[in-house]
Amino acid sequence: MSCICPPLFSKPCFFADIESSVDAMGEFDKTIGTLLIGIVFNTYLYGLVTFQFLTYWRTKFNDPILLKVMVIILFLVDTVHSISVIYMLYVYCVTNYNAPDALTVALWPYTFTPIATALAALTTQMFLGYRIMRLTHSWIIYGIILLLAIPSFALGMACGIKAWIIAVLVELPSISNLVSAWLGMQVGVDMLITITLAFILFRSRTGFQKTDTVLNRLIRGAIQTGLFAGIFSMGDLLTFLKYPDTNLYGMFAIPIGRIYTNTLLDTLLTRDELRQFLSGSAEGTTTSDMTPRKDISSLRWRSFGATHLATSPNIQLTEVEVREEVVVLEGEQESQRRDSASLVKGSGGSKSDTIV
Repeated sequence: MSCICPPLFSKPCFFADIESSVDAMGEFDKTIGTLLIGIVFNTYLYGLVTFQFLTYWRTKFNDPILLKVMVIILFLVDTVHSISVIYMLYVYCVTNYNAPDALTVALWPYTFTPIATALAALTTQMFLGYRIMRLTHSWIIYGIILLLAIPSFALGMACGIKAWIIAVLVELPSISNLVSAWLGMQVGVDMLITITLAFILFRSRTGFQKTDTVLNRLIRGAIQTGLFAGIFSMGDLLTFLKYPDTNLYGMFAIPIGRIYTNTLLDTLLTRDELRQFLSGSAEGTTTSDMTPRKDISSLRWRSFGATHLATSPNIQLTEVEVREEVVVLEGEQESQRRDSASLVKGSGGSKSDTIV
């Protein structure tokens, strides 16, 4: 029996069949579809983290053992979580292909996500807080960051444990208050670190183009540190509160841990590039690179043995040392300026791979 459709006011019958098929797939788009997107994006980020980890290990930075152990632990957590969510996708899509009721159960990789995220967030926030302490020499700011980061970590662990116990997706909204407190505090700590780092680095500008170029890159990195993690955390929170009966929040929640690890490793790896840029010989620099944009008289120089440190009030970045040597020839208008940079670790003046 054929179907007769009015040509002007109705769609052809095959269009109606397509619409009915889309409506039938809508439920899976909100569950397995969004989960698939989150896992694919997480796998991509894990590939970047793996490349960064191998590069860090091959570069052989002279970092403390504690920092190296922290990097190894984060990479292992990322590896376990990334493999486990792929296993979870296989169980949902292949093992239970004809059993859609399986989507109502939160498998252990799903409930492990808050735990892995909280661990990565705490480690990254502690490291960035230590950077701020090195720049400002203020244990008070570092203490404030720790006082906020540790409770945030505890809330994340509590969310993961409770979700593990519940293990039923439709019952997870019962921990919405706990999730809101955790993600809200986590975003707050990220914003505090981002604003503080950007402010400190901006005030450390010296007026020399080479040094300010490095500082601008550090400022950009500080902003990116909290921006991407904050966007995904807020996306996770809003979708969890708005659409608790779907897996839409999983699309944001699963990759957050990789974003934190990527931030930490990127911070560690850029040190070598920035060091080479600052230590570049004057032969390859132009006059504009060597000429300060501020009056040289505004800088004061103090001698510490063989090291000359700029003590201008505008220079608070103690890890970056800028030496400016000015030679003025009497009776001539020519002057020679040499702008070089080296790295200083702590107050003793010993060289280190750490810039910030």
